Amino acid sequence: MNRTKGVRIKVPASTANLGPGFDTLGMALSLYSWVEMKESESTCIRLYGDNMKGLPKDKNNLMYRVAQLIFDEVGVSIPELEISMYSEVPLTRGLGSSASAIVGGMVAANALIGSPLSNEKLFDMATSLEGHPDNVGASLFGGIITAVWDGVHADHIKLEPHADLEVLVIIPDFQLSTSEARQVLPSHISREDAVYNISRSSLLVAALSSGRFDLIGKAMSDRLHQPYRASLVPGMVSILEEAPNRGALGVALSGAGPTLLAIVDRQNLHKKDLESYLLDTMKSYGILATARWLNPSTEGATNLAIVESDLFVDLIKGEVEV
Repeated sequence: MNRTKGVRIKVPASTANLGPGFDTLGMALSLYSWVEMKESESTCIRLYGDNMKGLPKDKNNLMYRVAQLIFDEVGVSIPELEISMYSEVPLTRGLGSSASAIVGGMVAANALIGSPLSNEKLFDMATSLEGHPDNVGASLFGGIITAVWDGVHADHIKLEPHADLEVLVIIPDFQLSTSEARQVLPSHISREDAVYNISRSSLLVAALSSGRFDLIGKAMSDRLHQPYRASLVPGMVSILEEAPNRGALGVALSGAGPTLLAIVDRQNLHKKDLESYLLDTMKSYGILATARWLNPSTEGATNLAIVESDLFVDLIKGEVEV
């Protein structure tokens, strides 16, 4: 098994569900995390950026723990690691922060020992840890992911996003954990609601794969989770109803929230008006929020070449504004 001195991995953020595709649809977004991993004489974890504040800097760190899962799977022992991470992905906002950390840690650990595990195996391991395949699949493979999980193995198909698809995310200035957002969901749903979501999820996948922008809005309707989570995100009901009339092709809660996501035609001349409407609506409900225009990320986790003289911090400064 060929080990390397160190690896650097770039991982995209993700949005999940896209309305009706609960725990099955995901899309990679152009917000990124960077992970550097090396063998070391003693464990040292360096976290950069405001989004990393409060996270463990010892062996309780998620990236360290998932790296050890990879080593255990392969049967190697690397108990001490030097890990550096910078992330643009805000924590517990519905943009796949934990999924990007899981994928980044697993891909880095696998690369560190010569990549003995396939991406499909990493996908199974990441899904088992995350509990659903949408976010980890999008971060690992990039693009738009439709995936299923049977408790042991995850299957997926990757769709290439249309070149004119653009994404506007409205990120509220408060956190919402996935566990909290799942607690408000009902334990049973009606057959009518199940059919409603199955039909729209199927239509959404077909619309995205064939470039049928005219059907995206209708296809992003949902009855499984958004009506129940609306009480957790002030302004969400108004936005879901009105944003399609303000230039959004479709709008949804991003993952478990509280971030709201609008899919937009890049050629739309009223994008700024849509952004103003979304921010003003959140403000009218007493919520401060940040708007970010993003692209679907066609690439998933990527192994970056390391130049010996190139420090991790210098790499980050070269790609983002720190």
